Amino acid sequence: MKIILLTILSTLIYANTMDLDNDVQFYDLLPYSSIYIDNSKNLTIKDIKTKNKEFKKNDKKLLGYGYSPDFNVWIKFTLKNNTNKDIEKILEYANPLTTDISLFDISKNKEIKEGLLNIDPDRKTLTPIFKLKIKPYESKTYYLKVTSYITTLIVKLNVWDTVAFYEKEIRHQLFLALFFGSMFILFIYNLFIYFFTKDISYLYYVLYIFGITLHHSMYVGLTHLYFISDDWMIYFIKYASIFVAFPVFALALFTKYFLHIQQYPILNKALNIFLILIPISTFVFIMTDDFDKYRNVLILCLFLYLIILTVYNAFKRNRQAYFILAGWFIIFIAMFLMLLSSGGIFNIYKYFPYVVETSLVLEGIIFSIALADRINGLQNEKNIANDKLITQQQNEKERLKISVSEKTKDLKIALDEKGLLLKELNHRVKNNMQTIVSLIRLQSDEVEDEKLQDVFVTIQNRINAMSHLHELLYKQDNVSHVNAYEYFDLVIEELQDSYDNDIDISFDIQIDLKMEQAIYCGLILNELVTNSFKYAFPNKEGKIDIRLFQKDNNINLCINDNGIGYDKNIPSNSLGLTLVNTLAKNQLKGNIDIDSSHGVKVEIIWKI
Repeated sequence: MKIILLTILSTLIYANTMDLDNDVQFYDLLPYSSIYIDNSKNLTIKDIKTKNKEFKKNDKKLLGYGYSPDFNVWIKFTLKNNTNKDIEKILEYANPLTTDISLFDISKNKEIKEGLLNIDPDRKTLTPIFKLKIKPYESKTYYLKVTSYITTLIVKLNVWDTVAFYEKEIRHQLFLALFFGSMFILFIYNLFIYFFTKDISYLYYVLYIFGITLHHSMYVGLTHLYFISDDWMIYFIKYASIFVAFPVFALALFTKYFLHIQQYPILNKALNIFLILIPISTFVFIMTDDFDKYRNVLILCLFLYLIILTVYNAFKRNRQAYFILAGWFIIFIAMFLMLLSSGGIFNIYKYFPYVVETSLVLEGIIFSIALADRINGLQNEKNIANDKLITQQQNEKERLKISVSEKTKDLKIALDEKGLLLKELNHRVKNNMQTIVSLIRLQSDEVEDEKLQDVFVTIQNRINAMSHLHELLYKQDNVSHVNAYEYFDLVIEELQDSYDNDIDISFDIQIDLKMEQAIYCGLILNELVTNSFKYAFPNKEGKIDIRLFQKDNNINLCINDNGIGYDKNIPSNSLGLTLVNTLAKNQLKGNIDIDSSHGVKVEIIWKI
């Protein structure tokens, strides 16, 4: 009978005790804890010990109290080491924004402070952590006091094996680095779009990306851990409403101009009211300390209105609205899930921890697609304008001279605008190719194999040969012909930078080339001169002559080096020579002759 009573008593005493083991890497601590709410916010640890009977058993893995600045939450838990060795664990408080956290070790009568306003200078983790050490067969009771008078109070306690925790932390910070890197690329990409197109909507989108990235870096704990001192952190918290309102304000302006809401006076007036209300209300909320109560409601109303505007534009067959609507839908779902999580209603992070980061990146991709579609639409408008111009000239030349003259004038203006767009498109193609070359160079820097590095250099030069053509087309008004001398000089200059030698290059360029012929000649020149640099001059010294001239009704391209030549009877599987033959015969519709008796002389002849 005594044994039964002792067993029951032991069970009651350790009902809330978590048994620890070195072989278990992760524990959810909250279900093994008890909770007490201190509405006075005045109780000390000595007072709390007298209220053990008032602690209530908790069975939840996450506690959400919303915006709760008026009380402290006390959490009591007991950890027991059932092994014959010391156990070292990490207690993670999985919310970087809680302002004040205190851990009380009863056995040592010790208090350890953490939280947004008490960050340990030696901490390199995004979330607050406490290191716990329990001796063999020891049972230790801890109290945790948490309060948050600025941000949402969400309590999630995890007990980790030390190695497992830091492995998780490294993966988490790596994913965040990838996310912020993607947002930085989107920022730069859209900023350049604004510089080249002067479309004000993309300036507002850049500001939105900047604001949302800054806000999110604070939300996940990166800002105050790596970039901001404790003194500055107080100001960031005090004016947190500005960092929330800024991206929302920029987002509303982006929608206004990208979808041309000005064409709907009533809807535009309502949106303008929101744009006035946001900065005013932000200032009022800061001054009255009421921002926490109304911020989410105001932001949610604005998001809903932006979605309504986008849906209305979609019904009006605004093609851009379909893309924007998809982006709004993703962001709205993410924001809604965040609000549910902040209120403790539904913890989306349990099932999908990176819902916010994923939604923001998807939104950026969708807006990039919208831009491409917008450019394609402008190109189609240009083609339609050309067709209309031709039709007008053919059908109404005689009987409607005055009307045709007026229409032609308007259409020529449109063509000029579309021509500017085409030049801009050439510039972007050149930029995209340069981006590809930069990526190849970055990859080649990681490769130690010389042959593979040579392949990377060859690929870069081929891309550059095409990129320089688009660069010239962007700089000149007439896109039908290309200055062959400038183009060839750019290609050769790029090759000379790639290969260290003292080869003398001479040009005799007498004509310009059509755009479609220039790209083939540039690739041929790139391949032949590359071969000369690589194989013709073992001593890195020699001469290459490049001639381009018109004879009768033919164009002659002649490239001659005074190198060691090669044996034409030996089969060659060179991709470069295969490419030269293909371009000369299939694209230029010409003939190619190769003489290797004294160096290598390649002559290509095709009709004008």
